[in-house]
Amino acid sequence: MSLSSLATIVVLNLLGALSPGPDTILITRLATKSRRHAVAAVTGIQVGVLMWTSLTVLGAAALLTAFPQLLGLVQLLGGSWLVYMGYSTFKAGWDSRSAVPMSLAEQEAQLGRLRHTFRTGLATNLSNPKIVLFLSALIAPLLPASPSIGVAITLILAMSFSCYVMFVIIAFVVSTKAVRRKLLAAGPWIDIAAGSFFMIAGVALAITGLRDIVGF
Repeated sequence: MSLSSLATIVVLNLLGALSPGPDTILITRLATKSRRHAVAAVTGIQVGVLMWTSLTVLGAAALLTAFPQLLGLVQLLGGSWLVYMGYSTFKAGWDSRSAVPMSLAEQEAQLGRLRHTFRTGLATNLSNPKIVLFLSALIAPLLPASPSIGVAITLILAMSFSCYVMFVIIAFVVSTKAVRRKLLAAGPWIDIAAGSFFMIAGVALAITGLRDIVGF
């Protein structure tokens, strides 16, 4: 596989990852409160990205596109998770909208343990199987028909590591103290906006999954 083909696949993958979605919204929201928690979420998201890219490179992702009911079930479960997370985030923001703005340290402490944030990042990424459709439509046609183990590992690591670096950069930029201080008073409204996005995205994903399951 040529370097130009590898570079094309990596760039397309990064463009897809950059598009607004649950992963980027979660990272941005957490980064306004805590850099450590944002990076923990990025790491969890990356485990999910590693799974999806591995399935695509190894050809297993085609099973989800070949069996709409299976993809629909994953979408229904994932959409339900996003609605739950969105409601929790929205409620937290709504309940604190009239409270005295917390300090940076208090906001970070409110997020809880890093391992919990890691699991949230992982669940958020796994809840959105649309990445499979993107990878199958744009990335899979560029892959070698029968990649060797070496080529497969190179592709998986290149796609996964580049996404991880990109998300970490986003987390570091947004989580600078200057940016966090400016957004301190807007914290509840950021939670409300993020929660609303998660709920809307979750409902849309669940409806799509339900339609695939029943065949509409």
